Amino acid sequence: MNCKHFGTCGSCSVYKLSYEEELKAKKKQILELLSPFNVKELEVFSSLDSHYRARSEFKIWHEGDRAFYAMSRLDKKGAFNLEECPKVLKPIEKRMQPLLNKINGSEVLKYRLFAIEFLATTTDECLITMIYHRKLDTNWEVEAKELEKVLSANIMGRSRKQKVVLSDEFVTEKLYIDEENYLYRYYESGFTQPNPTINVKMIEWAIKQAKRVQSGDFLESYCGLGNFTIPLSKYFNKVLATEISKRSIFAAKENCELNSITNIEFVRLSSEEMTQALNKEREFRRLKDVDLDSYNFSTVLVDPPRAGLDEDTIKLISNIENIIYISCNPKTLAQNLDELTKTHNIIHSAIFDQFPHTHHIESGVFLTKKN
Repeated sequence: MNCKHFGTCGSCSVYKLSYEEELKAKKKQILELLSPFNVKELEVFSSLDSHYRARSEFKIWHEGDRAFYAMSRLDKKGAFNLEECPKVLKPIEKRMQPLLNKINGSEVLKYRLFAIEFLATTTDECLITMIYHRKLDTNWEVEAKELEKVLSANIMGRSRKQKVVLSDEFVTEKLYIDEENYLYRYYESGFTQPNPTINVKMIEWAIKQAKRVQSGDFLESYCGLGNFTIPLSKYFNKVLATEISKRSIFAAKENCELNSITNIEFVRLSSEEMTQALNKEREFRRLKDVDLDSYNFSTVLVDPPRAGLDEDTIKLISNIENIIYISCNPKTLAQNLDELTKTHNIIHSAIFDQFPHTHHIESGVFLTKKN
């Protein structure tokens, strides 16, 4: 990716290496972390070199009577005016300058605007959230509604304790996964995978592991909006998927309906609560219509936050035959594997480059129970 702001913009911290060299360094780092578990090779899934990011946030910098996009500097010394961002999806890129032009031509849109968030799809849908240090009134709504027409995008406004939704607060993505189309509704405030191309590769890698099993029931913790759950559900009899976020569970159930999936039960539980419920340590009203005893889990997928899995969840999934572990933090993955490899062997490993030109690495391991 060629970007005039390499070395200045704090968003891309790896810019001196070629992309091939960057991937080699990331692969080497993960292999070193996994070497104590007898991992000698891993699959590498590379990203597009540019136009790969579906979600982005920019500060708005005001100089005189003009507004500019701004990003934090790599050297932590304030912010700078951003003239381009070739890593965002083209549906975002093509709307950035026209949006800024309209903002600079309107005191109503510009006044006390301090940030803009973009959420886009590969099918050209785009949701733009304009964030203000003031209360939004009907004048703003009138101009923002006109802006929707000009940009062919959904516009939202946010300020302290205020959210103004003019049309929809979501976009609907269509992803071609494992030779089928899947629909996902992504909400403005919900978690979504940032790199659509790599997201498809991650899901297909998980499906490849599920095809090794292709029986029993499937358990998922940290399921989000059903990103993995929905495509993997076709390889299992029944699915129980849990997530702590109320908004994510709402979206997951919507996505289930969009894809006509009927064998998934989405329940709002944290990973710790899921463990308590399955160990019959505690009863939850949220599970009153779910017969936990009817499940025979052959496979579990976990995609925890950077802190990794808690001790009780590790103990729980250690009793399940097959484990698909997606990790956003290689160090906590290695820590969790110290325990998981006491009961399981690592069969397959991979890295997914969700965030090119950064030090961030997404990993995946598939484990099966030792005989």
